[in-house]
Amino acid sequence: MCMVIFAPIFAVCAFATCGGYYGHLQVKVDCAEQRQSQNNTINIDFSYPFRLQQVHFRAPLCETRRHEIYFLDGDMSLSAQFFVMVGVFAFLYSLLATVVYFFYQNSYLRNNRGPLVDFVVSVVFSSLWLLSSCCWAKSLSNVENATNPTQVLLLISACRSPENKCTVTQEPRWARLNTSVVFGFVNLVLWAGNIWFVFKETGWYKSGQRYPTRSASGKRASEMRQRLYSESSFEQPDDFGPQPFRQDSFNQARLEPSTQARELQRQYSLHQSPLGLPPTHMSKPAAHERDGAVRTKAPVIFVNEI
Repeated sequence: MCMVIFAPIFAVCAFATCGGYYGHLQVKVDCAEQRQSQNNTINIDFSYPFRLQQVHFRAPLCETRRHEIYFLDGDMSLSAQFFVMVGVFAFLYSLLATVVYFFYQNSYLRNNRGPLVDFVVSVVFSSLWLLSSCCWAKSLSNVENATNPTQVLLLISACRSPENKCTVTQEPRWARLNTSVVFGFVNLVLWAGNIWFVFKETGWYKSGQRYPTRSASGKRASEMRQRLYSESSFEQPDDFGPQPFRQDSFNQARLEPSTQARELQRQYSLHQSPLGLPPTHMSKPAAHERDGAVRTKAPVIFVNEI
């Protein structure tokens, strides 16, 4: 949501502060011989796209009544136009994304195409903002050096003579162009941060969340469960008779003492053991067993209840 709101605003601020700039430099030349006869004021105007080699001005020659034409040095139009172009396209795409987010949300999420396209475009615009902002910051430094009043005075031959007096009456203001560079890097941070939020909507992130990788502790726990399962399913040879499973012993440990006694008696009554217990652990025969009834071969175990 932050991307939808702030991206168009910062994009407009970036290309508007750069594309609508107008600079003015004014220099006054007072010749020693013609100080009272002429008012030699030089006005130097430059603007976007900063083709300074085409900016010219006329300066007087104090020795004669003629004027000489001078040109500034440098061409920063490529980086300035590239910066403005990135801002304009970012603004248009942000408006399009806003319309899609609010009115075509179902179509945006269908078949995962919308988030993938948005992810790729966000990566592209982040790279473009980084490249254009760095290039424009360097070109702005060159513009400031080319239009520096000290540098301009060195171009004028009349100002190089100590008899003449040259003063700068008005200097260009760079706050607007410096703000455009700041807005460029703000857009870079905004678009780069949007990459993560768009990536969370793609199928790549969702597939990774559906099949998370197991950690080392999880693998060890899984191996331990498999080992316990294999040991519990192991059966002893027939010579020693069937033995209860290890899992049953774990279940019995959680039962009450009286319940454990009944469970042990039931298991030993079902499985006859060839090995007899000591006579001290066997109960006395009941009355019906002394009368000739069939005796059971399973021993009866007394368990002390705690």
